Amino acid sequence: MKPEFPSDLYSDSERKMAEALVETENHALKTTDSTEEDCDCKDGMFNGMSRRRMLAVSAALPAALMTNAQAQGQEAPPGSVAYDVLDDSTSRQGRVILGDGGYGTRSQFENSKRWRYPTASLDSSWSMTPIADGHGVITPSGLHFERHHAGIPTIDPDNHSLILHGLVDTPMKFTMADLYRMPSVTRTHFIECSGNGLTEWAAPTLKTVQGTHGLTSTSEWTGVALSSLLEICGVGDGAAWILAEGADAAVMTRSVPISKAMDDAMLVYAQNGEAIRPEQGYPLRLMLPGFEGNTHIKWLRRLEVSDKPFMTREETAKYTDLMPDGMARLFTLEMDAKSVITFPSGEMKLPRPGFYEISGLAWSGRGHVVKVEVSADGGRSWTEAALQEPVLDKCHTRFRLPWNWDGTELILQSRATDSTGYVQPTIAELVALRGTNSVYHLNAIQSWKISAAGEVTNVHA
Repeated sequence: MKPEFPSDLYSDSERKMAEALVETENHALKTTDSTEEDCDCKDGMFNGMSRRRMLAVSAALPAALMTNAQAQGQEAPPGSVAYDVLDDSTSRQGRVILGDGGYGTRSQFENSKRWRYPTASLDSSWSMTPIADGHGVITPSGLHFERHHAGIPTIDPDNHSLILHGLVDTPMKFTMADLYRMPSVTRTHFIECSGNGLTEWAAPTLKTVQGTHGLTSTSEWTGVALSSLLEICGVGDGAAWILAEGADAAVMTRSVPISKAMDDAMLVYAQNGEAIRPEQGYPLRLMLPGFEGNTHIKWLRRLEVSDKPFMTREETAKYTDLMPDGMARLFTLEMDAKSVITFPSGEMKLPRPGFYEISGLAWSGRGHVVKVEVSADGGRSWTEAALQEPVLDKCHTRFRLPWNWDGTELILQSRATDSTGYVQPTIAELVALRGTNSVYHLNAIQSWKISAAGEVTNVHA
């Protein structure tokens, strides 16, 4: 049945966007094998080629001739190369060092990938991180979600500069070489699009956790503290806001409070130990830990200090929350505490009753996660999960809980509490407070229904 997106919640453009997301997820599910047989391990509960299926196929072919591409009936997954698979890896020398060209590839047996929202224009779109496939909290750079408004520019760092002007004592231009010479800082933070979960306000719609929560990722970021540049230039009297501007064709602009700029804002040029990827803003990106993703201006080229916000398109027509009384919340910048169970989650299937480890991610834009609780009865009772170290500020935190499923139908949920004392709300509590006039900033508790057959589906509870 095609989901309906009510007109009192979704504008025409938002409805089209939500419907396209549903179509994209359905297409992604059709391209994988969702009829996976029962298995003894967690790997087999994901869509796609499991280890058991791979072994079954390989047994039907001469081992020395079988490649992963032949086994799957397609080329090797993105980021990998199909090599011969032997029945005995000790019988022949392996591949030579740097046989991959010098950069490296992932295993041909790993097929996690993002999927793209099908906008009419390829230049303005986004992709979803497969967070159910992750380990720990760091998102591989190649799986970090993307959001572009006018394509990905190709910028030569030797010709790129950052201008800082406006209400400052000394306007200055900084080259990338200037920034590289300055004292660096390295921190691990999440970025989340405020449209994460936009289809889920009125009813459970998308089937997988990649669809419902895939617009968030965590990386280790390295760069220069923005406060350092402001101290060099000298902040003028009355300075309260900064306009950040990107060098893409959209000339993306957002207003940033000067208090945030002087706190933990960064100008980042590296991600996960290497130069930041072009899709993430190469050669320079603004990092505002805990703020909504649209404010983390990519391909950063200009910062203008002012005594008032600039009221750009992205903070007036977009990324505002229309309240029940018709007034809009402006500058809803900090992302509220949120969590989601990634295993088990939508479209997975538990093969049989028994022991499992519930796992998921929690995060907050206002501090660090202090507690995650899990409910197996739709929120009537809660059990505290263990938080996997390190637990960092404004960063994804992995939580885990041993669990023995007795084979009965139930509702799994998680809720996070952050260092400010804020507790993640239910969808009913959120709607009662903010109404249904906006599709941004959904941080409600996610519910997964597990049937007696072990099938996991997205529900509201």
